[in-house]
Amino acid sequence: MKKIFNFFKHYKQLGIVILAIIVGGVLSILKLQLAANIVLGLTAGISVIPLLWGMVQDVRDGKYGVDILAATAIIASVALGEYWAGMVIVLMLTGGEALEDYAERRAKTEVDALLKRAPKQAHLQKGGKTIDILASKVQVGDKLLVKPGELIPVDAIIIDGQSSVDESSLTGESLPIDKKVGDELLSGSVNLNGVITVKTLRQAADSQYELIIKLVRSASGNQSPFVRLADRYSIPFTLVAYIIAISVWVVSGDAIRFLEVIVVATPCPLLLGAPIALISGMSRAAKHGIIIKTGSSLEKLAEVRTVGFDKTGTLTVGKPTVDKVLTISGFSRQQVLGAAASLERDSNHSLAQAIVEAAHKDKFKLNKVRGLHEEAGYGVRGQVERKEVLVGKLSLLEQADIAVPKQYQSLASTTAFVAIDGELAGLIEFTDELRPEAKSTLSRLKAAGIKHILMVTGDNLASAQAIAQKIGLTDVQANCLPSDKLSAIEGITYGPIAFVGDGVNDAPVLTAADVGIALGARGSAAASESADVVIMLDDLSRVASALQIAKRTFFIAKQSILIGIFISLGLMLIFATGKFKPIYGAALQEIVDVAVIFNALRAHGPFGKKDPLL
Repeated sequence: MKKIFNFFKHYKQLGIVILAIIVGGVLSILKLQLAANIVLGLTAGISVIPLLWGMVQDVRDGKYGVDILAATAIIASVALGEYWAGMVIVLMLTGGEALEDYAERRAKTEVDALLKRAPKQAHLQKGGKTIDILASKVQVGDKLLVKPGELIPVDAIIIDGQSSVDESSLTGESLPIDKKVGDELLSGSVNLNGVITVKTLRQAADSQYELIIKLVRSASGNQSPFVRLADRYSIPFTLVAYIIAISVWVVSGDAIRFLEVIVVATPCPLLLGAPIALISGMSRAAKHGIIIKTGSSLEKLAEVRTVGFDKTGTLTVGKPTVDKVLTISGFSRQQVLGAAASLERDSNHSLAQAIVEAAHKDKFKLNKVRGLHEEAGYGVRGQVERKEVLVGKLSLLEQADIAVPKQYQSLASTTAFVAIDGELAGLIEFTDELRPEAKSTLSRLKAAGIKHILMVTGDNLASAQAIAQKIGLTDVQANCLPSDKLSAIEGITYGPIAFVGDGVNDAPVLTAADVGIALGARGSAAASESADVVIMLDDLSRVASALQIAKRTFFIAKQSILIGIFISLGLMLIFATGKFKPIYGAALQEIVDVAVIFNALRAHGPFGKKDPLL
């Protein structure tokens, strides 16, 4: 009884239609046909009012859909006394709306479930004591104790202890991951078996779990109403339907012949095929750890012809380490690396962290810095032990008129130049591994029909070309500031364009591209919020999976619509003969609906088999 009550509560219009059909059926069995006709006629008439109002609103917005066919069929059915035919059409329409509403409720339920699982509490270590506080009150730099079986409350780094961590709810990685001192932990992951002490990297509002909640909220809020792909075919289909229906009416002189054609031209297959395919495709993407924020993003992704990649953290692993420290002009390794680490110790940039880590490894003392100033996209400057120190790109030193010998100006590795008191003191060379899946990802993209692939990076040209050569890329644009990345994609002729990145400096280009794709598992929140598609796993191959899912989804969506159109056209011609009653046409349309729905559901992936993209 409770289930029936909840059904009527959530799907009032569909519930009323079903109730009216039951009452009408009982009255017909009892030979009370007039009463049955009144119940069915009133229900059908009232049900068409919201449809007509929606059509008026669409016309005001300059939209012309296929709803007019359904409204015509319902009104004609009531006017000509074919009440059962009208009710079957109303049942199809309200059933389709209930399907979309169900999908929207499922999305809201998923957000609510995420909120319930969000970390609530943290064990703060302060003054030799452990205090329980709300996770939302944790500050950056706080020391926290995490016990076995507990959720990691915020993004943090281990400073004492080791354990295995379950990140499956965040990244889709099913196997536990061993973590030790120096390893990062994502909020929302589960500490399995060890007591660990961690240092907070981000507040709860900026941590990984909260990011996922924001992304799912964004996606669920934009999924409905879905892209009305069928509207592209609506005007010609509607015209053909009216031409056939009016022609047989005029030729036969019998209005019922008009209804016989219109009931099989009702647009339910067109209205249902696209949204169900889109729901299925977005669900399939989510299983792969890919959050597609809107139906329009999925559609654009299916049409992409050019893909641009950032280098560091996207095509490469994104965890550079110091490879060499080259000293010049009599400066020592300690002077060069120590001064650079002093300037960079509070930076979140991957190269800066690598410098600081190398200095700690060598047990170099980090000194206080005065007048620290960051030159966005170039490097940093400041005073260390009363000496003016610059750390950054070659261009930063050139701006300061510091001479750099030619042999150091085109190194094939990522390099930070260090100048002390106006003189080149040394170079710090980094190494960053190419992602093992990078080459195969590019091959899959080309096989999927991508015409143009390029790399756009802020790194130097020699380093960028060295990476590009390993994966077979020929179009490389290096030394790019965020504004330069925007210019790079604006000049591309093969559109639409997707851009893949992971850092804060990628946020502008991710917003400007037709489709921005962020590697969000360990990337920046700015990149994820700017992007249309967020990959929650640390796996570049999911970019190719996202594209393949999008193309497959829209192929099936269009296929479903065309199946509905051609079957409806065939039925219109058959029913134009006048040999079949309108109720038979309405019933056949229900069968067509089911066929279209099952075909659209194929976008969810293979049934009962392992998804080849997983």
